[in-house]
This record gives sequence, C-alpha cells and structure tokens, in this order.
Amino acid sequence: MRLTSRERVLAAFAHEEPDLVPCWCGASDDFWTKAKRELNLDDEGLRLRFGDDFRRVYAEYNGPEFVLSEAAISRTVFGVERRGLGYGQPINHPLAEASLKEIHDYPWPDPAWMEVSNIRAEANSYNGEFAILGGDWSPFWHDAIDLLGMENLYLKMFSQPELVDAVLQHLVDYYATVSQCIFAAAAEVIDIFFIGNDFGSQAGPLLGPDLFGRFMLPHLKRLIDLGHAYHLKVQLHCCGGFAPLIPLMIEAGLDGLHAIQPNCRGMDLQMLKAQFGDKILFNGAIDSHNVLIDSTPETVRRKTREVLHIMMSGGGYVAGASHDTILEETPTENVIAMFDAIGEFGDYSKR
Repeated sequence: MRLTSRERVLAAFAHEEPDLVPCWCGASDDFWTKAKRELNLDDEGLRLRFGDDFRRVYAEYNGPEFVLSEAAISRTVFGVERRGLGYGQPINHPLAEASLKEIHDYPWPDPAWMEVSNIRAEANSYNGEFAILGGDWSPFWHDAIDLLGMENLYLKMFSQPELVDAVLQHLVDYYATVSQCIFAAAAEVIDIFFIGNDFGSQAGPLLGPDLFGRFMLPHLKRLIDLGHAYHLKVQLHCCGGFAPLIPLMIEAGLDGLHAIQPNCRGMDLQMLKAQFGDKILFNGAIDSHNVLIDSTPETVRRKTREVLHIMMSGGGYVAGASHDTILEETPTENVIAMFDAIGEFGDYSKR
C-alpha cells in the first residue's frame, strides 16, 4: 500500500518498515538556487523531484532592529556580531569575562520577538501529506561558545561551572519558551520538533560523556521533554563523530539523529545500526563530501545502495546526505542520482 510522506516518516520513527525509505533533503541556499535553475523548477517542484518527505515551518522574527557595527554582517538575538562566509564567525564574546551577576543582568532576548501566528496556516497548506518539522532550532551549545569563546567555555566548566550553568539556563529558557509558544499555537499540525547542536568533530565528540552529561544533557532533555509533552517526535541535528554520546541521548528520550556522517571517527554505519538502530532513528549517512561532491552519478548510485543495505532493515532510517545542507559545489546530477537510488533500492517490498 502506498503511504503518504507523513505516514512513511512516522512509521520509520516507530521502527516499522514503511513502503519506502523516507527521503530527507537539506540544502544550502546556493545549491537550491542552482538546482532550481538547472532543472527549471520552483521550490515545491524541486522538493517533489527529489522526493523529500518533509516540510518545515518557522516562526518569524518580529523584534527590534539591531544596528550592526561596521565590521559585522549579522547579529544573533543574543548580541553576538558575526562576519565571514555563510553564517560567519563571532567577532565578539560578550560574556567572556562576565560575573554571575552580569550574566543574570545581561539583556537576554524576549521570546515574544518571535511571531508564531503564521505557523498553523503554513503547516495546513500541505494538507497532511508531509511530515512537518517545527519548533525553534535551539543551538544552545553554539550560542554558549559565541557568548563565552570556546576555549574559555571549556575552562569555565572546571573553574566556574556555575557561570556556564547560568549562561545555558538563560539560553534554553529563551529557546524553550519560543518553542512552547509555537507548540501552543500549532502542535496539532507539527510532527517533529527539530533542534540542532553539533557536539562532534571529524575526530570525535567535542565533549566527553562526563562533561556532556553534566552540562549539556539536562538542557537537551528539557527540550526533548517539551516536544514529548506535545506528542511530537524530537530529532537532533548533530554533526561529527559523537558516537560515545549516543547512549546518553537515547537515555534522555531522543527519537532521531540527523545527519549521520560515516567518514567521522566512530561513525561506522554497521556498528551504529547494530548497537542503536532499534532505539533511535538515524537520518542521513550518505557521504556528502567524498561521494556526493567528488564522485560520479554511477558511484553515488552504488554507494547509496550500500548505505541502504546497512541502514534500512527494521525501519528507523531516513535516507539523505550526511550533512545538514547540500553545498553549492555538489553536482546536481549527483543529488538526483542519490534520490533516484533511494527510490529504487529503498523499496521495502523488493527486499
């Protein structure tokens, strides 16, 4: 029986085998513009061509305008100015030398700056066909790095842990309140609370299990519990080699992990599927760099089939690229080859 995209995704999250492996397409703005031009498609036409089973709805920023310094190209709601390629890098760390009182007195953003009244109508426009992602992205780990500086943050975890706790508490207070407003307005038409924090690098986790459990896990669990309170699945985007942290994430109740990078330390797909595949959904795993960017459509097709062979058994898998956004330098024909191969080899009835 042919399922809707939404039914297909929810079956995968339930660790059941749907009709087809669900597809995920996250892409950079530059790649998206290029692909639309090359294929002569609009936004929705491109999503349909790739077979994307997800749609995402956002709150809209409706807060005060901030005046940027001459060196900056953007500013976060937490007062961090940035410059450089893409999202850029922070050019200031406002709380690097702050006392506990100064942290509490800092001008933290108002969750009411985020407008949520549009979300229900936008989600309803998809007529229940697709799995809807919603909630605030909530990158509290990255914001703490921006506010304190990365090395400084690590040092303060040992020398002044109460300061780190205070910064994280204020950050997650903001994010949790924004998401609660979103869910109060539209949870009935949202399926998955999608959040993002990169706790891994190419060489392994950026925090060991002890530090992760002490500082990050309570806040991650708070967001997971918030999603579950509204009967949503919760999926975390997390780059890099973070396998030692997965048991803690599962213990906290996390439902899905995106976007598994098999070329990072510890992220062997067969090991991940064998140890955790019945406990958490994996999303991604098709190598964005060595396969999608640097190979041919024929190689993409073969490698995609190999990943599906490992990951799709028993459900609990969504297929897509191993990075949050497909980059502009990725050949469009390779992305087409990946999604076409998912459609062909991800058919559970043909196994």
